[in-house]
Amino acid sequence: MGTISHDGEVRALVRGKSVFDYADELAVRVATSCGRAGTCHECVVQVDAGGEALCPRTEAERFLSDPFRLACQAVVVDPAAEVRFAPLRRQPRVLTEGFSATPAGAARPAGPAGAGCSGRSGQQGTAGPAADPAVTRRGDGVYLDGERIDRYHGRLLGLAVDVGTTTVAMELIDLESGVTLQVSSFGNPQTFAGSDVMNRVSYDGGEFRGELQAAIVSGINSAILDLGRELGTKRRQIYEVAIAGNSTMRDLLFGEDVQGLGQKPYKSRIENQFRAGERSTTALASPPRPLGLTIHPQARVYGLPLIASHVGADTAADLVAMDLAAQEGLVMLVDVGTNTEVVARREGRMIAASCPAGPAFEGGLVGYGMPAYEGAIERLRWRGGAFQYRTIGGAAPVGICGSGLIDLLAELRRHGKMTAKGVFTHDRRARELAVVPEYGITFSRRDASNLAQAKAANYCGQTIVARELGVAPQEVDRLYLAGGFANYVDVASAIEIGFLPPVDKARIVKLGNAALRGCREVLLSVGKRRALERLVAEIEHVELETAPDFFEIFVDGCMLEPMRAPAARDG
Repeated sequence: MGTISHDGEVRALVRGKSVFDYADELAVRVATSCGRAGTCHECVVQVDAGGEALCPRTEAERFLSDPFRLACQAVVVDPAAEVRFAPLRRQPRVLTEGFSATPAGAARPAGPAGAGCSGRSGQQGTAGPAADPAVTRRGDGVYLDGERIDRYHGRLLGLAVDVGTTTVAMELIDLESGVTLQVSSFGNPQTFAGSDVMNRVSYDGGEFRGELQAAIVSGINSAILDLGRELGTKRRQIYEVAIAGNSTMRDLLFGEDVQGLGQKPYKSRIENQFRAGERSTTALASPPRPLGLTIHPQARVYGLPLIASHVGADTAADLVAMDLAAQEGLVMLVDVGTNTEVVARREGRMIAASCPAGPAFEGGLVGYGMPAYEGAIERLRWRGGAFQYRTIGGAAPVGICGSGLIDLLAELRRHGKMTAKGVFTHDRRARELAVVPEYGITFSRRDASNLAQAKAANYCGQTIVARELGVAPQEVDRLYLAGGFANYVDVASAIEIGFLPPVDKARIVKLGNAALRGCREVLLSVGKRRALERLVAEIEHVELETAPDFFEIFVDGCMLEPMRAPAARDG
């Protein structure tokens, strides 16, 4: 008799039972709101093994491709097989301790137990009353922009949401005290449509347009319910939501047509309207009901402004968190992700670019690559003829996340085991080497090539943006790294392979989840959101591929060696 398993828990396969039935038996939480009728499309699971033991896809599953199924529709037809599955809401590691602005070489203050290594942290207790929130209370009335929308029911809550391509992070805030009540996270449930923004754009342009919007809203609604159960809060006490995300993620959530972002000149409909003078800002605002968000019906959902093209609202939120306008000297922000953004400022001039890095450093295109889930190798060192490693949560290793992959490349180069072109030196014909042989984890030349190309995209962004300001990346006075991935990267390893410029650690600041912090700040201050809308309109945008020497810079960036200053651009 075959079995079905999730995270090591096993049950015997029985013909006619659905994956959802087994999720119940294994106490695995799978989202649903249609009573398992296949109409809500929320119970997406990833079938990692044994998919052939399940019935063919039903009509309700037409929008999915391998290895994804709807748990309520996937029924066992071959009880002799071995099936393994996981829900898409598997908890990633997300920074939940808030904004840190700690220099990369300095000691970091300890956060709550487990903060940063799980999908949820405890009460944050961030101090300080709100400066000028849009939502206020006068007597027993709740007001939004001065207009009464409700009677006071004990709390005024706001929700900051950073919608990443891979991960969604949320912060529930008391709008009267400014205190953060809870921070939580979950994997972006849109991954059934692909791991990067271009796949999502293409998917939303097909016959299943709207599925991605429904998926992300369902995920947020479910997380709101979880917060309510934990804290005793009510959905109707949430009167404003601030949304950050790259241009595609933000606009998908608001139900906007994102097809313009998938083809030249890679502009969103909102940006085109702004450039044509038809809008005063690239920010968005909507009541919750048209979007499907289950909060107070007269609340507002505010989407932070886009900067340009794929440089989106998450980067705008970063700028709030780091207070870019107040910085002096040459300042550079690098927000690392499947789509990396670079913004630099010098003497009042600001330039931004988007780097299509792809998913290699977040688990895609690498044989044993994976997101920052429990069991991911996050740190690697070559010691005594073998790799020593550390995993997230101290669990048995199942793969390598981004920070571990950077360490791996750097260690292979430091110890002469790989050339700058990604060739193994022990045998130049070898296609792979063992990393953790006792767990079967290997690393191939194809893996190295995919990582090198992803690294080269980041390299091009930093190099070309700096050159537009008349400097080299190595000359930055302060380099800010944003995002959960960047927070866990070993700076020395990243410099060793040219992922970051060779600057002193004292000049590198890890911002943590700056996008979430920026959302929080605009929730608590109307003045800051208006200032941000003005700031982003002043930023110049550079299309990297239009640089006449883009290909040469990209090829240089593919080399696994420290970054060097490019030649000055003619003209």
